[in-house]
Amino acid sequence: MKFDMIVIGGGLVGASLVAALKDSGLKMALIEPHESMPLPQDDKWDSRVYAISPGSAAFLQELGVWQLMGAERVAPVYEMAVFGDDNTAHINFSAYEIGIPELAFIAENRQLQTAVWEVLKSSNENLHIFCPAKCTAITWQESHVEVQLDDGSQLEAALVVGADGVNSWVRKQAEIDVSCHAYNQIGVVANFSTERPHRQIARQWFRRDGVLALLPLPDKRVSMVWSTTEDHADFLRNLPADELCHRVEEASSHTLGKLQLITPPMGFPLNFVHVDKLIKPRLVLIGDAAHGIHPLAGQGVNLGLRDTRELAAILNARGMRTDCGDFMLLRRYELARKEDILALELATDGLQKLFNNSNPTLARLRNLGLEITNRLPLIKNRLMQQALN
Repeated sequence: MKFDMIVIGGGLVGASLVAALKDSGLKMALIEPHESMPLPQDDKWDSRVYAISPGSAAFLQELGVWQLMGAERVAPVYEMAVFGDDNTAHINFSAYEIGIPELAFIAENRQLQTAVWEVLKSSNENLHIFCPAKCTAITWQESHVEVQLDDGSQLEAALVVGADGVNSWVRKQAEIDVSCHAYNQIGVVANFSTERPHRQIARQWFRRDGVLALLPLPDKRVSMVWSTTEDHADFLRNLPADELCHRVEEASSHTLGKLQLITPPMGFPLNFVHVDKLIKPRLVLIGDAAHGIHPLAGQGVNLGLRDTRELAAILNARGMRTDCGDFMLLRRYELARKEDILALELATDGLQKLFNNSNPTLARLRNLGLEITNRLPLIKNRLMQQALN
């Protein structure tokens, strides 16, 4: 079976790339190993949420995805309040201050996955979806790539896109060097209903035991992400519901009053991943296959969607006679993305190390830095503009 492009990985980033190329004339294959894709829907709230930037929301709107998200399941963020670990230092960001409607939108993973797959299944006759299907072998030739599936199917394409996550099988087969280290932390996620209104403010506390974020959901609900040590994460996940609520209330300075648990806590390990190359002949990496950053800035999924936007723009503008796997075409993608990726890698890794340090001198400096930045509108605005893309 011959295709122009094979995308391996049908998560939000990989599926969005396929949706963005629906009018490109490319014959595409999407390979996704999970049988339950899209994720099954119910009325329960998904513990895994994303902070979608205005730029990413606009991109998803262009694809026809954002319109399928029910307004009752998406919460705009008008302000963000960040607190240091000395109970006094803080920094505030406001959409109003820079003249925009929102800083971000909080949306559930399951709702986004379902919406993008609805677009895929309804609008692309040039797409063949293999799901569930697992790649068992991949071979790069000078003029094409050969991919074998677990059912014996043999696929061939001019270009393979690795969108298969932080432990990318495609990246490993391509023998691309990776620099990585474990933060020895777990991101504990859960949703709560709140006694007091959150007023569409995302709140984050840099604490000695990690970083706690409470993100606004529709009505009086919030989603928690507590990035903390593995031992503390195990402790939190094994607490009775009322005791977990009490711990989160205390850690958040009782800002939202009494909490009630909506979804059971879940955890995922946190790692830093830097990829030596984003491309090789007839190969591109996007999303978590191309980078892995700490969630303290809430920018991981936006970074992946910016990969998708850039690659789709290059492939859509390539001209019908140009081989979509042409190395110079792919090199344009790598050059366009490296600076953005490296900047976020350095920023998030540096902040994690700075606040995950008990040195009293560093503690004073980091809290002083928050206060100084809060008083310098030009720097604050620059930080906000970067996060809006």
